[in-house]
Amino acid sequence: MKKSLKKILKSLDISFKFNDTYQISMSVTRTLLSKYFGILEENRTANYLLCKNIPVSFSKTESIGKLWKEHDKSIQNEKLCDVEPKQSLFDLKIELSFRIFQNCCFCERRCGVDRTKKSGNCGVKEPGIASEFLHTGEERVLVPSHTIFFSGCTFHCVFCQNWDISQASSGLNIKPQRLVEIIQKRKMQGARNVNWVGGDPTPNLLYIFKVLKLCNENTPQVWNSNMYCSIETMKLLDNIIDLYLTDFKYGNDECAKRLSKVDNYTDIVRRNHKIAHEKSMMIVRHLVMPNHFECCSKPVVDWIASNLPNAVVNIMAQYRPEYHAYEYDDISQSVSMDEFIQVKEYADKRKIHQI
Repeated sequence: MKKSLKKILKSLDISFKFNDTYQISMSVTRTLLSKYFGILEENRTANYLLCKNIPVSFSKTESIGKLWKEHDKSIQNEKLCDVEPKQSLFDLKIELSFRIFQNCCFCERRCGVDRTKKSGNCGVKEPGIASEFLHTGEERVLVPSHTIFFSGCTFHCVFCQNWDISQASSGLNIKPQRLVEIIQKRKMQGARNVNWVGGDPTPNLLYIFKVLKLCNENTPQVWNSNMYCSIETMKLLDNIIDLYLTDFKYGNDECAKRLSKVDNYTDIVRRNHKIAHEKSMMIVRHLVMPNHFECCSKPVVDWIASNLPNAVVNIMAQYRPEYHAYEYDDISQSVSMDEFIQVKEYADKRKIHQI
């Protein structure tokens, strides 16, 4: 009887410690993501709705250079009207997105394709929605999340777990008004946010803006991306996105080139993380891969610790070999628990806030 009581008391002590740690962690998370929770609790207005009330004046006949000047001036002023103006900053963002769509540089591949005529390196011409549903497998603070998965991607990862949609042009072409109706339905079903994902959402920016132009739900907008966006795309996302859910894969350009077929990875992704961190809130995901602690996980954690003090970080252990991963010896097996714990403990050592 005494032994049983001791076991019970010991288990209760562990439970109390776990609950205390969890409560502290959630308190910090709420602070770091305060604007996101403010929208959920109806104390704040989603950025894209505010953007519709920032007045601008522009002509569609003006050069793209003049449009960018007006855009940047409006971003700095951020003067809100009580009613939606005849022309808004949101309208200007749509016009700039349409210009880019015709000479595409939404991502840093900058392939320059006129996507009214053909697809870019990403494989996307007209947006294809592969699926949309209430996702309960995302981070706790996001679920249930209305995830909208686009086909096509700016990366060509040899280990992609969504390769069937990311590396092929597929999915349904859904009219913007119809997707607005679906977003409204999902919110009634309990969606806490709209989560734009893929593949990658970057090639679909014009379409996303067209959808949001017709939408008036006070719902946080989540940009779920590999962050290989161009500087133009990052400027367009400013005043639209409430939470960046980013994917920070590599700690060096060599691994990025070999495994995702992209150039200049670290400069581009670090730049965009800094911009997103300055402009909005963020959850950074880092997928632990086998045999990549020294070359990727450690430098990624070090960089986050030094540059993104207000970021929430999710160290992920979901890696498994998919697609062409078996052709690469270093990533041809699942990540071990020891490797995952090594990264988690290193992130703790660097005082990164993890969820």
